Amino acid sequence: MLPYLRENFGNPSSRTHDFGLNAAAAVETARSHVAALVGATPREIIFTSGATEANNLAIKGLCAGWQGQAAHIITCATEHPAVLDVLDSVGGTHKDLRVTRVKVDGQGIIDLDALEKALAQGARLLSIMAANNETGVLQPLDEITQRLQGRDVIWHCDAAQAVGKIPVNLRQTRIDLLSISAHKIHGPKGQGALFIRRRRPPLRLQAQIDGGGQERGLRSGTLNVAGIVGFGEACRLCQIEGAADALRLGILRDQLQARLQEALGDRILINGHPQCRLPNALNVSFRGVHGPELLVALRDVALSSGAACSSGSDTPSHVLAAMGRDVTLAAASLRFGLGRSTTVADVEWAATRVIDEVRSCGK
Repeated sequence: MLPYLRENFGNPSSRTHDFGLNAAAAVETARSHVAALVGATPREIIFTSGATEANNLAIKGLCAGWQGQAAHIITCATEHPAVLDVLDSVGGTHKDLRVTRVKVDGQGIIDLDALEKALAQGARLLSIMAANNETGVLQPLDEITQRLQGRDVIWHCDAAQAVGKIPVNLRQTRIDLLSISAHKIHGPKGQGALFIRRRRPPLRLQAQIDGGGQERGLRSGTLNVAGIVGFGEACRLCQIEGAADALRLGILRDQLQARLQEALGDRILINGHPQCRLPNALNVSFRGVHGPELLVALRDVALSSGAACSSGSDTPSHVLAAMGRDVTLAAASLRFGLGRSTTVADVEWAATRVIDEVRSCGK
């Protein structure tokens, strides 16, 4: 990224000199790396500031063309606020839109029978994420694809947590719109992308940012060349190292879970599915512990009790509530996210800190 913050500081929209042309070439190379990671073509990738903006562009961009038309939108009760809040906003301005939030089971997996019933009522848009940001639970994308057979439903998927952690191949699913964030794969913060499938009839999205007409008119504004280059490189590295890193992180995650369970016994409850989850994710609740007190005591450990964007909130996790956890257990939950730099020593230190504080807070 550094050359594009210093000597190669050209604007990729300026095509009348080498500085701009070099920047444009770097952007297109990065676009090809992003596309290759998810099984797309470069033309199907639109750069955004992150998955939140991509979600807004996908959902609001579609719904803008449905003004005055009745439409049913289906989502899941455990979606990220970057989807649920967007749908609330759209519902407030489009009175003819109806949103159904499909329930999940106690392990966070979407209820496929409830989804089938919702689809039977007719739907124009389905927004179901690939992997949950709090529990790491993987939604059954293949089964959802089967439920959509023969139905003219547009599928948007928030895949910010999944891309780079598990294989995502958009040639093997019905997903039409997919949101990605760079920082979830150790790229720069403030950079992301929206995949828009090329299909007939074409998906028509209304731009949410107007101006210079960049990104095929869907996302105006001078491109963040350095951020895009970093994003592309992160995707390239994921293609090379992602499978091995996922295996390593899965082993470390299991070691952390086993260490906590061995020390705390029936005081600990694992939130989510034991197998269908990201290899780097662990979410646990502690019985007999005051949640806020525990979090304050563990400020030297990088963890949270829910979504990172709302970790300062006193409201218990809506994800755990949807899974049937009571308010006390939801408030006494910890969310661990392991990454490329996480070591065995890190896991042992974190486990020791958590065990000590849970025992202390529970006295």
